[in-house]
Amino acid sequence: MTYSTGKCAVITGAGSGIGRALALQLNREGCELYISDINATTLAETAELLEQQALSCDQHVLDVADPAAVTAWADRISRDRSSVDIVVNNAGVGLAGLAAENEYEDIQWLMGINLWGVIHGTRAFLPLLQASEQGHLVNLSSIFGFIGVPTQSAYNAAKFAVRGYTEAVRIELTDSNVHVCCVHPGGIITNIARDSRGGDASPDERDAQFKGMARTSPESAAEQIIRAVEKRKKRLLIGLDARLLAFVAWIAPVNYPRLLGFFFRKAL
Repeated sequence: MTYSTGKCAVITGAGSGIGRALALQLNREGCELYISDINATTLAETAELLEQQALSCDQHVLDVADPAAVTAWADRISRDRSSVDIVVNNAGVGLAGLAAENEYEDIQWLMGINLWGVIHGTRAFLPLLQASEQGHLVNLSSIFGFIGVPTQSAYNAAKFAVRGYTEAVRIELTDSNVHVCCVHPGGIITNIARDSRGGDASPDERDAQFKGMARTSPESAAEQIIRAVEKRKKRLLIGLDARLLAFVAWIAPVNYPRLLGFFFRKAL
């Protein structure tokens, strides 16, 4: 028996990547699921891959950038049950390009998902977490919530904001039954680069470049997140690259670009 056995988790962005890996691992450990994604096809594929098909898994097609839709989903779940134990605001997208050249529409698209999706999910599901014996709120930031990277200004802005928002919420809930964790993955082998917007490279070129640098599997990331929930960790850095970059940003908060020159040249 594991910590998540018999519990109930809500996961956004469960159609692929870390979200899918989380759903599969939590199901394997005996956790009931409410999963969502904007892509109905990949969401259904996740549900089909679950090993314990007898365990409850509710699928919901959702745009996390839509506050009314997120609230309606939480309200629907509250009619099924009085509480949930784990909420993972995981849905995210990418946008490459120089700050002076990114289209406003693309920046708003990214912010709607990467930042507002986290805020909508936090606000909508907090009452259900507070109603549980022990609630866990997990918000996905990034190592790019610690360092600025050229061609990633919009992504940086969203992930820095998720970090600040989540840390503030954690302090507000210090004396409550809700544990709050901010997760900062490094390079995870997912399709986020292929599916991103902006830049001159083709989807295949973006995917190859990103996966050439990424070192951590979604399964490893999911395992670490689940263990962070169990141990009530406040912050989780996933991958050696994330730990290294966070350390460099800590020791040289202004001058880290000079120390990471090679990394930034690769980004450009």
